Amino acid sequence: MGKTALITGASRGIGRGIAEAMAKEGFDIVISSTSQSEAATDAVAACKQIGANVLFYPGDISKSDVRIAMVDAIKNNFGRLDILVNNAGVGVKVRADILNTTEESYDRLMNINLRGPYFLTQLVAKWMIEQKKEDKARRPMIVNIGSISSYTSSIGRGEYCISKAGVSMMTKLFADRLSEYDINVYEIRPGIIKTDMTAGVAEKYDNLIFHEDLMPFKRWGFPEDVAKAVVAIAKGYLPYSTGEVINVDGGFHLKRL
Repeated sequence: MGKTALITGASRGIGRGIAEAMAKEGFDIVISSTSQSEAATDAVAACKQIGANVLFYPGDISKSDVRIAMVDAIKNNFGRLDILVNNAGVGVKVRADILNTTEESYDRLMNINLRGPYFLTQLVAKWMIEQKKEDKARRPMIVNIGSISSYTSSIGRGEYCISKAGVSMMTKLFADRLSEYDINVYEIRPGIIKTDMTAGVAEKYDNLIFHEDLMPFKRWGFPEDVAKAVVAIAKGYLPYSTGEVINVDGGFHLKRL
C-alpha cells in the first residue's frame, strides 16, 4: 500500500500545487475543500491524471464532526496517513484598519486558519502515534503552511496576521510534543504567491516587487515553489529537523541595509 497525503484547502492555489506535486511523487492524495466546486473537481481530475488514487472530502475543517468524519474516511479508503499538510486558509473579506476590525471577521479567520488546523493536527497526530506503534519504520510528518504575515505587520488585515502567528506557535508546540514519537513537524512560510487570494492586490504587489526593492528576488512566488518545499520534506530530506521554518519568500525575511 502506498503512502497517503492529506492536503487541506487543495482545490486551488498553493494547496492544489502541493497535491499535484505529491501525486507525482507517488502518494495517494486526499483533497479537502470546503465544498464540491468546479475547482475541486478539476484538482481531483488533475491528480488522477497523474496516476494517484484520490479521495475528495468536502467540508469545513473548523467543525469537529467534519474533521472526525474525514479522518474516518481516510482510514476506510487508505488505512494510513503519512503526511498532513495544513494548507486551508482564507484572507479577510474586507481589508479594514485594526481599529475597525469586526468580531465576525476575527472569528472567521481564527476558526478557519487556526482552530481547524490545530484540532485537525491533534486528531491526526493521535492516529499517527498509533501507526508508529504498529510499524516503527513509518515516518509520518506534519507540515503547516504559514505566512510572512505571521511576523509582518499588515494593519489592514490584523486578524489574518494573528491567525498565522498562531500557526507558527502551533508548529513549535506540536513539534515539541510529537518528538517523543519521531513525528516531525514543519512550517513552510510562503511570501507573496500568485494565487486567487492575491489577485485583488496584484498591482500593489507588482509595484513592491519590481519597483520598490521589497525583496532580493524580483519575481512573484508560485504554488509550485511552495510545493517543492513540501516534497523535500515528504521525501525525508530533513530528518533531523523539527519545528523548523522553511521560508519560501524570495528572501523577504532578510533584513537588509
